[in-house]
Amino acid sequence: PVTPGFLHLGGLRTALYNYIFAKKHQGTFILRVEDTDQDRVVPGAAEGIEDMLDWAGIPPDESPRRGGSFGPYQQSHRVDLYRRASEVLLERGAAYRCFCTPQRLELLKKEALRRQQTPRYDNRCRHLTPTEVSEKLSQGLGWVVRFRLEKGVEPFQDLVYGWNKHEVADVEGDPVILKGDGFPTYHLANVVDDHYMGISHVLRGTEWLTSTSKHLLLYKAFGWDPPQFGHLPLLLNKDGGKLSKRQGDVFLEHFARDGYLPEALLDIVTNCGSGFTEKQMGRTLEQLISQFEIGRITTHSALLDLENLPEFNRIHLTRHIENEGLRQKLVRELQLLVENVYEDQQVDGEVLEKEYIERVLLMRKGHISFLKNLVSCDYSYLWVRPSVSREQLQNISREADEIGRLVLGLLTRQAAVLTVEQLNKDLRSLQKQTKETKYSSLMQLLRLALSGQQHGPSVAEMMVTLGPKEVCGRIHKALS
Repeated sequence: PVTPGFLHLGGLRTALYNYIFAKKHQGTFILRVEDTDQDRVVPGAAEGIEDMLDWAGIPPDESPRRGGSFGPYQQSHRVDLYRRASEVLLERGAAYRCFCTPQRLELLKKEALRRQQTPRYDNRCRHLTPTEVSEKLSQGLGWVVRFRLEKGVEPFQDLVYGWNKHEVADVEGDPVILKGDGFPTYHLANVVDDHYMGISHVLRGTEWLTSTSKHLLLYKAFGWDPPQFGHLPLLLNKDGGKLSKRQGDVFLEHFARDGYLPEALLDIVTNCGSGFTEKQMGRTLEQLISQFEIGRITTHSALLDLENLPEFNRIHLTRHIENEGLRQKLVRELQLLVENVYEDQQVDGEVLEKEYIERVLLMRKGHISFLKNLVSCDYSYLWVRPSVSREQLQNISREADEIGRLVLGLLTRQAAVLTVEQLNKDLRSLQKQTKETKYSSLMQLLRLALSGQQHGPSVAEMMVTLGPKEVCGRIHKALS
């Protein structure tokens, strides 16, 4: 279940563990949107969460968008069900109407804080007689439904934390389960939905662990069997603090916009946690599913170091480039990036051809963390011909013209397919044919002629990527 909003890394991790668990056990992964707190509903947010789960490669089997046999999957569309459920509890005496005004509740809260106590409802309306209730109803007073918390909760076995119980009646007042606007609170809605949707397992954040005893009392009051619960330890930043949502840099939209691959995010949020037989970087979703064992989840908080994320992305980008099917998607994305970034500079149509773009990707795999790196200034020579003067080349070596002739001769003699290994040998031999140019100066001169830059990939790699025709053209142009 998710509250509508933007999906952040913590939410992604909870969804991912549920997805992996469902797939591991041939189950169904269900997305249910909890939008009964009308003050907090953000228009379009529920759709945004489903978009992000699709982007991440962990789409739900049943959801508001996809439908399913147990819909509707949005709680605001199931309000009648919760109303009927609260009536059942009222009839059984497991719940009661509370007529306390917000002002009275606020006074209780202030008084508790003054005494340095935890605010809690004093259960005043629990003791109203049926006559008093009828009287208040006839006066048209507003009311909510509260659930009677009983002492003596039974322990339950959590899939992660083991045996647990929390005597909720000792620490809190009777909770509201149906609000004045007719909408349920989380406690009632999730119990009713889990029952009617046939939910077998619930994996949720550890912040709900202490509420589970309360939920089990609700199951008992209805006479229903509860699902099995597993509470996932917190996802924290590397120094143990909460992930900050303020800067917006933990939301999935932020990572998608910055060019991260979803696999890198799935990999890092499971890598910093537990539950898997192995912990190497670069795991695919299939590997995560096969390596997952719920008994391996520890109760330690997962510490996330986002500084490592570009390295995770580099590993997954390399895998995408090596895979022929996945590479085609990157080719299309890079073509668009080149057109967008270099459109003012009249890009030559040839640099957008699939074969060339593919060669660029294969030559640079392992060296780049993001696809967008390839359209940075460092790689502009791949898409736009540099402006280099003959004087600049002659400043590096007086033999610039001779070197140009030797390279052109070499490329004319070379077989159609250039390789970095062979070119490196040929360039070594070529340097020996010059009178006074050192190998380092030769490389500096060729690099400048080909890219207009002082640094970058090896000269041999540049030549292979650009291809013999383009290399010859650039040397001609620089020396003419």
